Amino acid sequence: MTSPSSPVERIKAASDFLRGTLAESLADAHTGAIRDDDTVLIKFHGSYQQDDRDLREERRQQKLEPAWSFMIRTRTPGGVATPSQWLALDALATRYATSGLRVTTRQAFQVHGVVKTELKATMKAFNDALVDTIAACGDVNRNVLVSPNPVESPLHAEVHDWARRLSEHLLPKTRAYYEIWLDEERVAGGEDEGEPVYGATYLPRKFKTAFVVPPHNDVDVFAQDLGFIAIVEDGALAGFDVTVGGGMGATHGDAETYPRLAHVIGFVKPEQVFAVAEAVLTAQRDFGNREVRKRARLKYTIETLGIARFKAEVEQRAGFTLDPARAFAFEHNGDRFGWSEGHDGRWHLTLRIEAGRIVDRDTRRLQSGLRAIAQVHDGDFRLTPNQNVIVADVAANRREAIDALVAEYGLDLHATASPLRLAALACVALPTCALAMAEAERYLPEFVGKVDGLLAGHGLAEAPIHLRISGCPNGCSRPYLGEIALIGKAPGRYNLMLGADRRGQRLNRLHRENIDEKEILGVLDDLFARYAARRRDGEGFGDFLVRDGIVADDPALHAKVAA
Repeated sequence: MTSPSSPVERIKAASDFLRGTLAESLADAHTGAIRDDDTVLIKFHGSYQQDDRDLREERRQQKLEPAWSFMIRTRTPGGVATPSQWLALDALATRYATSGLRVTTRQAFQVHGVVKTELKATMKAFNDALVDTIAACGDVNRNVLVSPNPVESPLHAEVHDWARRLSEHLLPKTRAYYEIWLDEERVAGGEDEGEPVYGATYLPRKFKTAFVVPPHNDVDVFAQDLGFIAIVEDGALAGFDVTVGGGMGATHGDAETYPRLAHVIGFVKPEQVFAVAEAVLTAQRDFGNREVRKRARLKYTIETLGIARFKAEVEQRAGFTLDPARAFAFEHNGDRFGWSEGHDGRWHLTLRIEAGRIVDRDTRRLQSGLRAIAQVHDGDFRLTPNQNVIVADVAANRREAIDALVAEYGLDLHATASPLRLAALACVALPTCALAMAEAERYLPEFVGKVDGLLAGHGLAEAPIHLRISGCPNGCSRPYLGEIALIGKAPGRYNLMLGADRRGQRLNRLHRENIDEKEILGVLDDLFARYAARRRDGEGFGDFLVRDGIVADDPALHAKVAA
């Protein structure tokens, strides 16, 4: 393995296992920021330094430093939170943060706007609620996704337990998090064993893992670095098909970067999950690109080595040969809204949270309403990878009380919204994301309304089309799996991507580059007219675009469902 060469690699190598000078940065009262190297390291602790870009120019003219603040993200495998945890997170978001709570596409909570002087207190408040943030960001295995709802069947619960245990197994071993945020005393020689899985410089880039239970691909498993597809035989969990090498990120104008869907490389028994996950992760650790970060994800490592060699490397490290992949089938990659009954007679209510933002706005008081539900709920909450919230494990005789709170606080968007609005995703983008080139979350409600108007004009109001908006090409909202996607290019301008399917098994393609809203709506209006006139029964919009030749099909855009 060559010595680290990129600036980030040098920072990690010199960090003393993720400590750096974070303690000194937090104590520096002369600035609202932390030191440059520490902005890299704090990500491993679950936080990003940001500034309010809406205020950036005004503050520059006033000769003030940017309006620095911090985003904090939780590590919540499968997005599970108890009512008491929900209330605690709601309280700290109200006290320390701005814009309420946010549900991410990785089933995590996120808060924004925490100032440096309150950052440590906020991190401690998370931990007091038994919710940590370690490894929620950074070059490590991040929050593990799981198909919700895990209490819908005994199988879901079993799969969730494997995901939770794997998340714990792949945590960094350093005590830096506990020393910096929770005032744990450092034990002399305590790092002698180092990081047995990650090594001193951790992974070349972020690493994302997901568990999915067919027929619902609600985690977009083929977009993940590592995936486990549950295989059910005779009503029991036989094991998992293993997927490797998915990833959404790209860079505008750089042909060496691109989204990619994963390969299925074989089948493992449940008790082999840890070994194969560690083998995939350490292969990426040792073979991943540490010189060019934009080429450092696992998808590029597999491209360089070839899938056959990578699979052989995984098998050698795991100590066994993977069995042939077993059959599975996905129906869609969205959520199911409203009430659904579980195997044990208890109920689960999926609520639509537009762009994942839990705030009080006008008649829809999401933050207050979910707080009220948490105060009377005796089940738990589940965050979905599609930015929604499930009020889970509700006794039949408690449904009426929950429904009354849903009506009182206007939480019933799922009952009135169009299919387009229910399925749409958006990343945070402006004003806090440093990478954003255009609006996403703030633009989503307005843009959906305009597209809904076009659909209604063509008799397509009930068409279940998947729309995704991203402020930049990095893909946090998994835009390359949208039947329609906007990817920010500049303020008010986007690349229009078309042609993914509704199962998460085919990427979309660039249709028009760098166009504004008027042009986007014009293109979509024409395509909706064709779709209305020529679609087959049950044919999705993305599938129609491919069949009709509007979007060229390409085998490279499909998930590789055979080794």
